[in-house]
Amino acid sequence: MTAQPVTDDIVVPARQASRLVELNNCLSLDNLPGRDLDPAELAELAASIAAQPHLWEEHVAFSDEERVFASVHRDANVDVWLICWTPVNDTGWHDHDVSSGAVAVARGKLVEHNLAIGVESIETEVSAGDVYGFGPDHIHRLTGLDKGSVTVHAYSPPLWRMGQYSVRDGVLRRVSVSYADELRPID
Repeated sequence: MTAQPVTDDIVVPARQASRLVELNNCLSLDNLPGRDLDPAELAELAASIAAQPHLWEEHVAFSDEERVFASVHRDANVDVWLICWTPVNDTGWHDHDVSSGAVAVARGKLVEHNLAIGVESIETEVSAGDVYGFGPDHIHRLTGLDKGSVTVHAYSPPLWRMGQYSVRDGVLRRVSVSYADELRPID
């Protein structure tokens, strides 16, 4: 089997990003349905929170040494995080175990990298105002692009474990980590 070149028309969640939602009748922390949310609902929730800085502004800070992140909300069905980025911040390759998720860019830009076999990773720039959702099968890596970027991440069911990936001796390996640990490249 020959590796095919990566083109701009490959479907990855970040390339399907929508713009942040209007705040009329959208899903928010005040009207959660009390059940697990699907990727589209998570995108709506993340966008709603990103569009309301008063919900997260107090947690904004930036560091090149370690990524700044804070829990904004957690209940039995939904987990919401604020993450602050500089250009040197990098999550490394990871998944979200059994959780679906969404990323809303409130300020700045970041790059989502999607793992590809036989070719370079697929990189998608995600700018302020963009939001996208994904299922639990999604493996990606996020890197900061602008100093001062801020993102809102929503997960359902709430994160408990995540998988981090590395390549050792040509073999892809997964390490299970706690949701509260800072993700960094492990290879």
